Amino acid sequence: MSDRDRYRPVPQGRLSRLAALGQIAGGVASGMVAEGLSRLAKGERPHLRDLLLTPSNALKAAEQLSRMRGAAMKLGQMISLEPGEFLPPELQSIFAQLRSSAHFMPPSQLSASLSSAWGPDWRRHFNQFETTPIAAASIGQVHRGVLSSGRPVAVKVQYPGVLQSIDSDIDNVATFLRLSGLLPAGLDIAPHLAEAKRQLREEADYLREAEEMRRFGRLLADDDRFVVPAPVEELLRPTVLPMDFIEGAPLETLAHAPQTQRDAAMQAISELALRELFVFGHMQTDPNFANYLWRPKDGRVALLDFGAVRPVSPESARDYHLLLQATLGDSVTAVRHALMEMRYLSRAQTERYGRTLDEMTRVVLDHVLKAPEGLVDFSDRGPLVEIRERAVPIFADRALWALPAPDKMFLQRKITGLALLSMKLRVRMPLSAMLRDYA
Repeated sequence: MSDRDRYRPVPQGRLSRLAALGQIAGGVASGMVAEGLSRLAKGERPHLRDLLLTPSNALKAAEQLSRMRGAAMKLGQMISLEPGEFLPPELQSIFAQLRSSAHFMPPSQLSASLSSAWGPDWRRHFNQFETTPIAAASIGQVHRGVLSSGRPVAVKVQYPGVLQSIDSDIDNVATFLRLSGLLPAGLDIAPHLAEAKRQLREEADYLREAEEMRRFGRLLADDDRFVVPAPVEELLRPTVLPMDFIEGAPLETLAHAPQTQRDAAMQAISELALRELFVFGHMQTDPNFANYLWRPKDGRVALLDFGAVRPVSPESARDYHLLLQATLGDSVTAVRHALMEMRYLSRAQTERYGRTLDEMTRVVLDHVLKAPEGLVDFSDRGPLVEIRERAVPIFADRALWALPAPDKMFLQRKITGLALLSMKLRVRMPLSAMLRDYA
């Protein structure tokens, strides 16, 4: 898709956004009918989930969510986190498209947003301002510029109407998920939807994000493995966040770097997550690749996004600490108990699938604790394949699903995302030694 094709106004009104979601539902429904009839003609009996997750339906949903932006796209990104490990390979590139970039605001909508924040003469603050964004995501898009003082900056501009549409977007997507049959009928997701709304409202508050940026700047001031931008205080607004522009390469380019560089960068990011969980009490919970840059010249990692920083509750920190100790103790029973206490496993699941769950746990413990030379090789997909094969019937038995507390869901999203990122970059890490530092 060319940049010219990516300019789409952000739908702002409640009815216009509902209509956009209706287009997703309508397009997917028509695709399901066609796909279902085709499979029935071949003598197959397709399931609803299989019809929903066809490449054509996924492409329709991803394209429309990318046009909508806002909370609807954000939820789509959360649901689609690295689905290549669990969905058919032909869907990988489609969902990667949703995670990588949104459509752009047209220049007129961009100018109106900046005029609202800085006044109609906003260009006087800049020697240079590039109207074509260098990045576009679910909540806002980022532009490169040079201030009149000569300071290079990246300017994050929030899409108009995003904050006001969060509640209705999430309610509408939740309704779509319920009607689709993808969620068990008896599963109570109301607390998780309320938490998602709260956290997305916080993420849309750029004053709050700037404060988290300052916090991490202070916490990491003495850690030369990281670079943290500083906000431009005089131009900071609730919907516009100017910050230092940091040169770097997309994190994915690490995949082509030497093993030592891949290992060092990913170990730094993983150790930061452990410090966030057990020391800082604040974690950046979004593992999206675009939130990082890698600097090949000095090997440092730039941290770019702080909107998804969340406080870690003492209860969650304690629960993860108990899970960590159970893991280092090489106890399948203790790990199972910890996961049940955290509600990642239900009692009904352990009663019906206890042996299989213990086998899955044993695979993980052996991979982490018995790694040759103490280095876990994340390029070895063997353990993942073993776990996935055993997990299929457990996940299919949706009536037994359990949900942890909402804040744990966001913490786990980051942890799982880093594990999948480590696999993608084929890194080797002394994981058990890293965990023992926090036991």
